[in-house]
Amino acid sequence: MTNQKISVSEMIAQNNAKKKGISDKIVPIILGIIAIFSILATVGIIVTLLTETITFFTRVPITEFLFTKDWNPFSSTPQYGIWALILGTLKITAIATFVAVPIGLGAALYLSEYASTRVRKIIKPILEILSGIPTIVFGFFALTFVTPVLRSIFPELGSFNSVSPGIVVGVMIIPLISSMSEDAMSSVPNKMREGALGLGATKFEVAIKVVLPAATSGIMASIVLAISRAIGETMIVSLAAGSTPTSSLDLTGSIQTMTGYIVQVATGDATFGSDIYYSIYAVGFTLFLFTLVMNLISQWITKRFREEY
Repeated sequence: MTNQKISVSEMIAQNNAKKKGISDKIVPIILGIIAIFSILATVGIIVTLLTETITFFTRVPITEFLFTKDWNPFSSTPQYGIWALILGTLKITAIATFVAVPIGLGAALYLSEYASTRVRKIIKPILEILSGIPTIVFGFFALTFVTPVLRSIFPELGSFNSVSPGIVVGVMIIPLISSMSEDAMSSVPNKMREGALGLGATKFEVAIKVVLPAATSGIMASIVLAISRAIGETMIVSLAAGSTPTSSLDLTGSIQTMTGYIVQVATGDATFGSDIYYSIYAVGFTLFLFTLVMNLISQWITKRFREEY
């Protein structure tokens, strides 16, 4: 009986094959566990919100919650009309969108179509740093700098108002719009730009009439996601917007958003098991539905208007 000789390269190949076989079995299991954990965490949050929200509606009629406009749970005759909080949230979101969309799209267009490689390497990290600033810092900035500056120009503006936090929330979501939009514009094939330039279009016309329409799906998705981010913002509005729910369209006075109310009750002296305690779950579930719908709209826009190149 003769011994078969195995070369060093064959031994290494066999060892690598064994390792590869083990990793091919273990890695999918680990990734599957991580995916299941993420799903279970999400389901747990939804079930908790839904369960406590149902408890709230056993005490407060859902018709009062949905169809009345006064929110005053701390009075002797509590009122739970969610529209006062929704309106406050929409005010902040509208102002933030008005600020962020033109600046974000302008920055994305400049980075994609005009900026040199050197300038792009400078501006993009600055935008990334802006997106990494803690929101509580933005909140103090809105309260201690933006509001005093605005009040010096508009004396009728209150110490707490919609304008100041709306502007700062808009600044906060600019990197989200600019980054996603710039990625969408950069994915437009150069042959489309070259074709338009060959037909006599200017660089500005190419940017506006070729690049922007071709990148519509990514741009719209970025705007919708930014709006969703603004709706869920907490610290800026808690510090600078006030805590007075109102159904008025006035932008100069104190308001309260859905997230602001949750912070107020969660950090206050609400008794466990009281109507006020359960109300934060109803408000939280409403907020969850808002952000869920916005995310679904973003996904639909991406699929509906995506261009294949």
